[in-house]
Amino acid sequence: MSDATRPLAGQTILVTGGSGGIGAAIVEQLASEGARALIHYSRDEQGAQRLLDRIGGKGWIVQGDLSKETGPEDLWKAALALAGGRIHGLINNAGIRTEIPLEAPSSEWRAAWRREFQVNFFAAADLSREAVMHFRANGGGRIINMASRAAQRGYAADALPYGTSKAALINLTKSLARSVAGEGIVAVAIAPGWVRTDMAEQFVAQHGEAAAVSDIPVGRMANPSEIAELVAFTLRPSQASLNGATLDVNGGSYIR
Repeated sequence: MSDATRPLAGQTILVTGGSGGIGAAIVEQLASEGARALIHYSRDEQGAQRLLDRIGGKGWIVQGDLSKETGPEDLWKAALALAGGRIHGLINNAGIRTEIPLEAPSSEWRAAWRREFQVNFFAAADLSREAVMHFRANGGGRIINMASRAAQRGYAADALPYGTSKAALINLTKSLARSVAGEGIVAVAIAPGWVRTDMAEQFVAQHGEAAAVSDIPVGRMANPSEIAELVAFTLRPSQASLNGATLDVNGGSYIR
């Protein structure tokens, strides 16, 4: 391939939640555009290894438990060691969605919020901090945060922690964009609507396909490959002016 078809050649990118769903699609897209991916997984080592094999072994797999307080920092250190001391981009893609009704017992309610914020937001914030310090010392880099349509328009009462944690992630992106862009660090958020992943399939199994797509004008969920293409685009060196943007990918179901 020519350099024009491999715009991410020479980049090493850490992808959290990289072993399946959107994360796996991102890894495959990055590899096709010349990057090496650090494929983070929590429990699915075999899935991560199969993904690495699919991209020709051009990357690494790295384990990390983002539900633990020290998990993000430990993950960053392990990833940096595997990469030989230089990472060019961080994609905070890992996320969970918990249904917890307002009527749930207080202890369960609080536990759900803390667990979801730890994985969806605090881990991303900790990793972003590590990335910023690394990028400052090494000529810059990119931080891409996987938010959600739910962060933009609000969410169902039975899943309040999800939308709220994703809204915090968008604010983190904006704050980083305003604070560290002068040091060559670009931050962008991507806010998908429904994407055809295991999380979406669980919702469909419980509530039905119509409930998921009824307010999407294009009439379908997005494919993970659509999100992956956009993520790879934001990582291109030519796209520094996207700094601070939140890119909506929701089929027209939420329009600002």
